[in-house]
Amino acid sequence: MPPLNNQIVIVTGAGSGIGRASALAFAAEGASVVLVGRRTNLLTATLAEINEAGGTAISVPADLVEPNAAETIVAEATSTFGAVDMLINNAGTNTTARSIRTTDATSMDYVMRVNVTGPMLLTQAVLPGMLERRHGTIITVGSYAAINASPMAGAAYAASKSAVANLMENINHEFRNRGIRACTIYPGEVDTPILDGRALVPDDDARRTMMHSDDMAEIILLCARLPQRALIEQVIVRPTQLRDTQADVEAALEV
Repeated sequence: MPPLNNQIVIVTGAGSGIGRASALAFAAEGASVVLVGRRTNLLTATLAEINEAGGTAISVPADLVEPNAAETIVAEATSTFGAVDMLINNAGTNTTARSIRTTDATSMDYVMRVNVTGPMLLTQAVLPGMLERRHGTIITVGSYAAINASPMAGAAYAASKSAVANLMENINHEFRNRGIRACTIYPGEVDTPILDGRALVPDDDARRTMMHSDDMAEIILLCARLPQRALIEQVIVRPTQLRDTQADVEAALEV
């Protein structure tokens, strides 16, 4: 039996990019997938693709910054499938202001709420069931910017990804002897829709040097497939070809 067969997995940001690729991959492995995201039309498309392939999934449109969103998501998951085995924190956001000089408090607060508080609240919502069964996996998509900050990613985004990575470390320190494991993935450039928000939007040539969402889905599956006795705490993954990003940095600092 495949290791993910009958596992119940929540994937946030499942309408596009890494979240969509991961949701499709988990469903192909036999997991029951809870698709979470803000844009209903994109979730519906992902759900349809899973159903057409013979997989099992439900769609739960939600904005993670809304009060009680985490509780609603987990309640819907458990009422439909049962206790949640895995949480994939993938949803994220950024602000157009990349320089610390132009990043205002409102933008910083919103990025932190989506990228840090959202995963924290979802973690809190799934933990009781995981602790009761002494079994659970939490995988968070961070960023290479958390360990090597760059104006391309921006001050707010890099700070938020560093913070959520620390949150995952705390989960391991507190709960690893109670059957819970947490992993942070630090990807470099991945060709996803979030790149369209950069000051200098990468062209086709630049995107061809980047990793793809399917690559990240494979990394997430690697962390998820391992027996519960084994933990991958951190994964740093970057494109093999490193491109010249000086123009990107200069454009970012002008915003």
